[in-house]
Amino acid sequence: MTLTDTKTRTLEVPGATLAYDVRPGGLPDATPLLLIGSPMAAAGFGTLAGHFTDRTVVTYDPRGSERSHLTEPTTPPTPEEHADDVHRIIQEFGGGPVDLFASSGGAVNGLALVARHPEDLRTLVAHEPPLPTLLPDGETALAAARAVNETYRQRGWGAGMAQFIAVVSHRGEFAADFAKQPAPEPTIFGLPSEDDGSRTDPLLGLALVGSIGYEPDFEALRAASTRIVMAAGADSHGEMANRGAFAVAERLGVELVVFPSDHGGFLGGEYGQMGEPDAFASRLREVLTAG
Repeated sequence: MTLTDTKTRTLEVPGATLAYDVRPGGLPDATPLLLIGSPMAAAGFGTLAGHFTDRTVVTYDPRGSERSHLTEPTTPPTPEEHADDVHRIIQEFGGGPVDLFASSGGAVNGLALVARHPEDLRTLVAHEPPLPTLLPDGETALAAARAVNETYRQRGWGAGMAQFIAVVSHRGEFAADFAKQPAPEPTIFGLPSEDDGSRTDPLLGLALVGSIGYEPDFEALRAASTRIVMAAGADSHGEMANRGAFAVAERLGVELVVFPSDHGGFLGGEYGQMGEPDAFASRLREVLTAG
């Protein structure tokens, strides 16, 4: 398969225009595979998609990210809206059941999709969903996450991203006063300290607000026909999203699989990040084949 085989399509949905990419697979009878994140868009899954040329692989830009535009750019989308978007895309290219690998905010949206449209998915691999409300220190974890958006609103992208890095890389429970502590200086992480005045960043301005307080519908997830596999990175033990994967697995009584590397283990140069894409893809194929 070459890049020229990829078909880019758009879909009009309530409140947004979605862009998604379809890579035809070499085996027509193989179950299609969707790869999603949030707010990370299709561009983050190029390397991983290249390991599954036997399947039709679909990637997309969540509403508000990159090529997918919101009708109301300042209104944060919810996991339910993202789930319905993915459902519509699945219907557009032939319907389910398909397999879904979903990472970070995409994993949150994947859980919402199973709760709302379980017939769409054969297997969901939910990789490190940031779900602070499920943690033992839920109140302080949620406050820490919300403080990121507050810093962004007050001081701009660089300051907000610096605090985001501090929160997502924090290991263990959050202290009661964590959210009130001063945010790290952006220059520590090589980020700009100047405020350009914009407040529509897909991560800091939209995703955090729209999904950070989400609580999965565990009753619907338990009743679903979808096989749910929770996934956590080998190098991110104790971080919020990693802990979220363990929390969901425990609540559902489902399998938890440790994947190589950390949250970005599947990246192979996308966004300047280098993970362990070969080992990550191999583990994902093992998990999907086991189902």
